[in-house]
Amino acid sequence: MKKIYYNGTIIAGNDFHYEEAVCTEDEKIICFGKYGNISEKFPDAVKVNLEGNIIMPSFIDPHSHLSSYALSFLQVSLEDALSFDDINQKLKDYIKENNIKKGEWVTAVAYDHNVLKEKKHPQKEILDKEFPENPIVLRHKSEHFGVFNSLGLKEIGITEESSKDDKFVKFDEGYLEENAFISAIKKVPLPDFKKLQDAYKKAQLKYASYGITTVQEGMIAKELIPIYEGLLNSNSFMLDVVGYAGIEDAEKIYGVFSENINEYNNNFRLGGYKIFLDGSPQGRTAWMRTPYMNSSNEFGNPTMNDEDVKNAVLKAAVSKRQLLAHCNGDAASDQFIKAVDSISKEYDVAEIRPVIVHAQLIGIDQLDDVKRLSLIPSFFVAHVYHWGDVHIENFGFERASYISPLKSALDKGILFTLHQDTPVIKPDMFETIWCASNRITKNGVKLNEKETITVKEALKAVTINAAYQYGEEDLKGSIDIGKYADFIIVDKNPLEIAREEIKNI
Repeated sequence: MKKIYYNGTIIAGNDFHYEEAVCTEDEKIICFGKYGNISEKFPDAVKVNLEGNIIMPSFIDPHSHLSSYALSFLQVSLEDALSFDDINQKLKDYIKENNIKKGEWVTAVAYDHNVLKEKKHPQKEILDKEFPENPIVLRHKSEHFGVFNSLGLKEIGITEESSKDDKFVKFDEGYLEENAFISAIKKVPLPDFKKLQDAYKKAQLKYASYGITTVQEGMIAKELIPIYEGLLNSNSFMLDVVGYAGIEDAEKIYGVFSENINEYNNNFRLGGYKIFLDGSPQGRTAWMRTPYMNSSNEFGNPTMNDEDVKNAVLKAAVSKRQLLAHCNGDAASDQFIKAVDSISKEYDVAEIRPVIVHAQLIGIDQLDDVKRLSLIPSFFVAHVYHWGDVHIENFGFERASYISPLKSALDKGILFTLHQDTPVIKPDMFETIWCASNRITKNGVKLNEKETITVKEALKAVTINAAYQYGEEDLKGSIDIGKYADFIIVDKNPLEIAREEIKNI
């Protein structure tokens, strides 16, 4: 069936020019141009009156974690908790309202120690006092740290003896970070499949409500295999989902989902591999070349050695599969750049379009190598708003000013994308575009006007460039003939309103 969209503004092509109308057939774009000409050519087409609104290409999510976001709909949100007392009250309310029984797990998400009155992570003794009969885990907003109560630690097999040599575990506090926390979370039991299926549907509807039609599963571990098998067998994906296998589980995951390699099957495909090279800057665990403020020896934490990183790049290059590398600090970026450079002497690594995920604190001096090696930075630029004030405290104003150096990258001809790392923050693309074009912190500090980019360039980063990152530039990312009719309809033209108003679209 053909449809003609008219009586509005069509933002079309890679150059984002304006057209009067666009015609689609069977989910593909077949033409655009003057409404009169198109309606005369296809008189039987269904007419869709835009009533003066704007059609633009839908957004493509360059990096997030669909499963973590879905699970958040089955957990306690601590996003607006401002104290330990708030956390305890929200847990009590959740247990009561959901009739949680003795011995059942309770998971809470999105607390941020930076905004708590106590200015530190909660400790297990606080949870033990109020919740002695339920295993509890609190997941930090960054997803890099968390706190378990004593029963929770016992349930997942962490003891004082087993953790005494692990620098990422503070047993007395119930606090875990980075690899220790990620490993522990995998041991927390999952809800039954029907609840999970409903949660994945809610998550996809929320992505769609923000105009996103392609979503990333940024880290598939082996524990997710049975869930994904169930979701695929029940046709639960309404959006396109691209999954990246954790490098240690990659062969098993690729073996199970052999029908999802290189192409979508039931709206899911495998996109490549994922590695983590450091932590988060707001938690002072991002791996830096220079120390954090008020410290002479605090550089953050690497999570892989150089040889393992090289082997991961080599594995990706040999198998011709994309590699995503989580790099927040400039030392982590340096490690990845050097590994890619080393492997590129024997293999065409640029062919697999390696991605530096987050790239928040990448140095301006590192951008020439990023360009030379055809690396794709996917910037978490919304950090400027959400944690910019914290970064000023952790790095000083001058260094914090160059978080997510978009304009410097653009000036060097580097293709980059922008993301939200959902569930770290909501998948609100217009907020991200606003952050990229304004660079204002929550406290109203302008964090380096020189690194802002135009709204048009920010839009490209989450449409055209994002499609390129996925190798789908021939099918997605712009309103062009032969591409999918992945549209969003908005009430204001983002290319014409004041940049300060972008997040209100």
